[in-house]
Amino acid sequence: MLFGALLATLPVSAQTSLHQQFQDIAAQAKGRVAVYAQVLETGDTASLNAHVHAPMQSVYKFPIAMAVLHTVDQGKLKLDQPVHVTKADYIRVGHSPLRDAHPDGNIDVTVRELLRYNVAESDGSACDVLLHLLGGTAAADKYIHSLGVKEISIATTEKVQTENERIQYRNWSTAAGLVQLLHIFYTGRKLSPSSQQLLMDLMVNSTPGAHRIKGQLPAGTVVAHKTGTSGTHDGLTRATNDTGIITLPNGQHVLLAVLVTDSRADEATREQVIAATAKAAFDHWTSH
Repeated sequence: MLFGALLATLPVSAQTSLHQQFQDIAAQAKGRVAVYAQVLETGDTASLNAHVHAPMQSVYKFPIAMAVLHTVDQGKLKLDQPVHVTKADYIRVGHSPLRDAHPDGNIDVTVRELLRYNVAESDGSACDVLLHLLGGTAAADKYIHSLGVKEISIATTEKVQTENERIQYRNWSTAAGLVQLLHIFYTGRKLSPSSQQLLMDLMVNSTPGAHRIKGQLPAGTVVAHKTGTSGTHDGLTRATNDTGIITLPNGQHVLLAVLVTDSRADEATREQVIAATAKAAFDHWTSH
């Protein structure tokens, strides 16, 4: 396809900076693309529109999971405690394997399993149940801000967000804010070792977004990530996102957020923009 051909034939002069590569790739999105990439061990960075607000969609399930695990570490919740889930807890529209498997509700699901649904399967109903356990979106937002991360806002539940597509802009982040949170998560010791490992495992085994950050990386590359995706209405897709931690062949790590906002490109192109951005970062820091 034309997009793939463009990437394959970029002249050497277009590869003089990672920022320029990000710009060249982003042009295909027919929307706004925000990128922030940082090598954890060296502090090297590259970015594009790094501080522009973008709707997170399900990317916000990563900070929400951090907030839940912090509460577990405090002893206020237990991973294996059962939580009663009713039909009223389900989102009416949107992605929810939990709802689809148990449409009548009235089931007991452990906090651990809710976290798996929330992160690894991007389940909107599980996300809302976890938010309820936390005490609402304000509690999750307060926790993230307490870590020093200001460029993330958790304002509405999945149930509210999925009923009106413009409301999703209230749950916003910047690419730089997400990478800051990834850095704190991976190095800040804000969670217990067991909680940190649980969330890492869930992100490594997350099933959505196989064609995004992971899409063009070498087979076997370890990526811990969380995607977010809105619906498409009248040819406009408000959010196509992925953020995560890429392990390089030398053992170093690239923290990456790619947020594609208000795009009129098709899904394959939007996902290839994310994949090509990740590959550019991977190649740049693998060869340096």
